[in-house]
Amino acid sequence: MSLKINIANDEKEEIVEQEDILKIKVTPSQEGVGVEVIEEEKIDFNLKLRSAMNGDLIILDHKDIDIVIQSKSNKVVTFAKDAMSDAVYGAESRLLEFLRKNGIIKYDSIQGGNIYGSLEGTLLESSGPDPVKSTLLNISEWMKTEEPYIKSTTAYEDMQDDSLIDPDNKDSTDLGDVPQGEEKGSISTRTIFAPYMYGRFAY
Repeated sequence: MSLKINIANDEKEEIVEQEDILKIKVTPSQEGVGVEVIEEEKIDFNLKLRSAMNGDLIILDHKDIDIVIQSKSNKVVTFAKDAMSDAVYGAESRLLEFLRKNGIIKYDSIQGGNIYGSLEGTLLESSGPDPVKSTLLNISEWMKTEEPYIKSTTAYEDMQDDSLIDPDNKDSTDLGDVPQGEEKGSISTRTIFAPYMYGRFAY
Protein backbone atom coordinates (compact mmCIF):
# COMPACT_ATOMS: atom_id res chain seq x y z
CA MET A 1 0.00 0.00 0.00
CA SER A 2 1.44 3.42 -0.95
CA LEU A 3 1.16 6.35 1.42
CA LYS A 4 0.99 9.99 0.32
CA ILE A 5 1.79 12.80 2.74
CA ASN A 6 0.91 16.43 2.11
CA ILE A 7 2.21 19.19 4.39
CA ALA A 8 0.59 22.60 4.21
CA ASN A 9 0.71 25.77 6.28
CA ASP A 10 -2.84 26.77 7.21
CA GLU A 11 -4.17 28.61 10.22
CA LYS A 12 -5.31 25.44 11.96
CA GLU A 13 -3.67 22.11 12.45
CA GLU A 14 -5.73 19.23 11.18
CA ILE A 15 -5.10 15.61 10.41
CA VAL A 16 -7.46 14.11 7.85
CA GLU A 17 -7.19 10.47 6.99
CA GLN A 18 -8.87 9.27 3.82
CA GLU A 19 -8.25 5.81 2.52
CA ASP A 20 -4.60 5.68 1.43
CA ILE A 21 -3.90 9.43 1.69
CA LEU A 22 -2.64 11.07 4.89
CA LYS A 23 -2.85 14.87 4.92
CA ILE A 24 -1.04 16.87 7.58
CA LYS A 25 -1.63 20.58 8.00
CA VAL A 26 0.86 22.46 10.14
CA THR A 27 0.17 25.79 11.81
CA PRO A 28 3.32 27.95 11.83
CA SER A 29 4.67 28.99 15.21
CA GLN A 30 4.29 32.60 16.26
CA GLU A 31 7.84 32.72 17.59
CA GLY A 32 9.39 31.48 14.36
CA VAL A 33 12.33 29.15 13.94
CA GLY A 34 15.80 30.04 15.09
CA VAL A 35 18.66 28.94 12.86
CA GLU A 36 22.24 29.04 14.03
CA VAL A 37 24.92 28.83 11.35
CA ILE A 38 28.32 27.54 12.50
CA GLU A 39 31.15 28.19 10.07
CA GLU A 40 34.13 25.87 10.44
CA GLU A 41 37.46 26.79 8.91
CA LYS A 42 38.95 24.05 6.77
CA ILE A 43 42.73 23.86 6.46
CA ASP A 44 44.38 21.66 3.84
CA PHE A 45 48.04 20.63 3.95
CA ASN A 46 50.12 17.73 2.69
CA LEU A 47 52.79 15.74 4.52
CA LYS A 48 54.60 12.49 3.75
CA LEU A 49 53.36 10.67 6.83
CA ARG A 50 53.35 7.10 8.06
CA SER A 51 51.70 5.58 11.09
CA ALA A 52 53.72 3.16 13.21
CA MET A 53 52.19 0.06 14.81
CA ASN A 54 52.06 1.79 18.20
CA GLY A 55 50.27 4.84 16.80
CA ASP A 56 53.29 7.14 16.43
CA LEU A 57 53.26 9.42 13.37
CA ILE A 58 56.43 9.53 11.26
CA ILE A 59 56.91 12.53 8.95
CA LEU A 60 59.42 12.03 6.13
CA ASP A 61 59.25 15.31 4.19
CA HIS A 62 62.61 16.79 5.20
CA LYS A 63 65.81 15.77 3.40
CA ASP A 64 67.98 15.68 6.53
CA ILE A 65 65.72 14.53 9.39
CA ASP A 66 62.74 12.32 10.20
CA ILE A 67 60.13 13.71 12.61
CA VAL A 68 58.17 11.45 14.97
CA ILE A 69 55.11 12.53 16.98
CA GLN A 70 54.74 10.19 19.95
CA SER A 71 51.11 10.63 20.96
CA LYS A 72 51.33 8.37 24.03
CA SER A 73 54.29 10.17 25.59
CA ASN A 74 53.32 13.59 24.14
CA LYS A 75 56.68 14.18 22.51
CA VAL A 76 58.10 15.36 19.21
CA VAL A 77 61.35 13.54 18.44
CA THR A 78 63.66 14.21 15.49
CA PHE A 79 66.19 11.74 14.09
CA ALA A 80 68.97 12.00 11.53
CA LYS A 81 67.78 10.59 8.22
CA ASP A 82 71.22 9.22 7.30
CA ALA A 83 74.36 10.35 9.11
CA MET A 84 74.62 12.93 11.87
CA SER A 85 76.05 16.28 10.76
CA ASP A 86 75.87 20.00 11.44
CA ALA A 87 73.12 20.27 8.83
CA VAL A 88 71.06 17.63 10.67
CA TYR A 89 71.44 19.33 14.04
CA GLY A 90 70.58 22.68 12.47
CA ALA A 91 67.33 21.32 11.01
CA GLU A 92 66.35 19.66 14.30
CA SER A 93 67.04 22.84 16.26
CA ARG A 94 65.10 25.03 13.80
CA LEU A 95 62.05 22.76 13.99
CA LEU A 96 61.89 22.56 17.78
CA GLU A 97 62.50 26.31 18.14
CA PHE A 98 59.65 26.92 15.67
CA LEU A 99 57.30 24.67 17.68
CA ARG A 100 58.40 26.29 20.93
CA LYS A 101 57.73 29.82 19.68
CA ASN A 102 54.31 28.77 18.35
CA GLY A 103 53.25 27.33 21.70
CA ILE A 104 53.32 23.65 20.75
CA ILE A 105 56.08 22.32 22.99
CA LYS A 106 57.29 23.34 26.45
CA TYR A 107 60.02 25.97 26.63
CA ASP A 108 62.26 23.95 28.94
CA SER A 109 61.72 20.53 27.37
CA ILE A 110 64.06 20.68 24.36
CA GLN A 111 66.87 18.20 24.92
CA GLY A 112 68.86 15.43 23.32
CA GLY A 113 67.14 12.07 22.99
CA ASN A 114 68.39 8.64 24.03
CA ILE A 115 69.48 7.91 20.44
CA TYR A 116 72.59 9.52 19.00
CA GLY A 117 71.77 12.59 16.94
CA SER A 118 68.15 12.88 18.12
CA LEU A 119 66.50 15.94 19.62
CA GLU A 120 63.12 16.02 21.36
CA GLY A 121 60.56 18.27 23.00
CA THR A 122 57.42 17.68 25.12
CA LEU A 123 54.02 18.77 23.83
CA LEU A 124 52.00 21.20 25.92
CA GLU A 125 48.69 19.99 27.32
CA SER A 126 45.69 21.39 25.46
CA SER A 127 42.18 22.11 26.71
CA GLY A 128 40.98 23.06 23.24
CA PRO A 129 42.48 21.99 19.91
CA ASP A 130 43.83 18.49 19.50
CA PRO A 131 47.59 18.68 20.25
CA VAL A 132 48.58 16.14 17.58
CA LYS A 133 46.60 17.91 14.84
CA SER A 134 48.01 21.27 15.92
CA THR A 135 51.53 19.81 15.81
CA LEU A 136 51.01 18.42 12.31
CA LEU A 137 49.72 21.79 11.10
CA ASN A 138 52.71 23.63 12.55
CA ILE A 139 55.17 21.13 11.09
CA SER A 140 53.61 21.67 7.66
CA GLU A 141 54.03 25.43 8.12
CA TRP A 142 57.67 24.90 9.15
CA MET A 143 58.29 22.80 6.05
CA LYS A 144 57.30 25.80 3.93
CA THR A 145 60.08 27.84 5.54
CA GLU A 146 62.54 25.02 4.78
CA GLU A 147 61.79 24.87 1.05
CA PRO A 148 64.50 27.40 0.00
CA TYR A 149 67.12 25.51 2.02
CA ILE A 150 66.07 22.13 0.63
CA LYS A 151 66.01 23.37 -2.97
CA SER A 152 69.41 25.07 -2.74
CA THR A 153 71.21 22.16 -1.05
CA THR A 154 69.64 19.63 -3.40
CA ALA A 155 70.68 21.69 -6.44
CA TYR A 156 74.24 22.00 -5.08
CA GLU A 157 74.50 18.24 -4.48
CA ASP A 158 73.18 17.53 -7.99
CA MET A 159 75.75 19.95 -9.43
CA GLN A 160 78.55 18.20 -7.53
CA ASP A 161 77.41 14.80 -8.80
CA ASP A 162 77.23 16.07 -12.38
CA SER A 163 80.75 17.50 -12.15
CA LEU A 164 82.07 14.04 -11.21
CA ILE A 165 79.88 11.86 -13.40
CA ASP A 166 79.64 14.02 -16.52
CA PRO A 167 82.24 16.85 -16.40
CA ASP A 168 82.45 19.43 -19.17
CA ASN A 169 85.42 19.82 -21.55
CA LYS A 170 87.09 22.42 -19.34
CA ASP A 171 87.28 20.08 -16.34
CA SER A 172 87.95 16.80 -18.10
CA THR A 173 90.57 15.12 -20.30
CA ASP A 174 89.79 12.33 -22.71
CA LEU A 175 91.67 9.08 -22.28
CA GLY A 176 94.89 9.14 -24.35
CA ASP A 177 95.24 12.93 -24.61
CA VAL A 178 97.99 13.00 -21.99
CA PRO A 179 100.99 10.85 -23.00
CA GLN A 180 102.71 8.55 -20.59
CA GLY A 181 105.81 9.74 -18.79
CA GLU A 182 108.33 8.60 -16.25
CA GLU A 183 107.37 11.40 -13.88
CA LYS A 184 103.91 12.84 -13.34
CA GLY A 185 102.66 15.64 -11.17
CA SER A 186 104.45 18.43 -9.35
CA ILE A 187 105.78 16.44 -6.37
CA SER A 188 109.08 14.74 -7.05
CA THR A 189 109.72 11.33 -5.53
CA ARG A 190 113.51 11.56 -6.12
CA THR A 191 114.44 14.01 -3.40
CA ILE A 192 116.65 13.21 -0.43
CA PHE A 193 113.53 12.54 1.59
CA ALA A 194 110.50 10.90 0.02
CA PRO A 195 107.43 13.16 0.51
CA TYR A 196 105.19 10.24 1.47
CA MET A 197 107.75 8.37 3.61
CA TYR A 198 109.18 11.02 5.91
CA GLY A 199 112.40 9.93 7.61
CA ARG A 200 113.41 7.45 4.91
CA PHE A 201 115.82 8.16 2.10
CA ALA A 202 114.63 7.92 -1.47
CA TYR A 203 117.05 7.00 -4.27
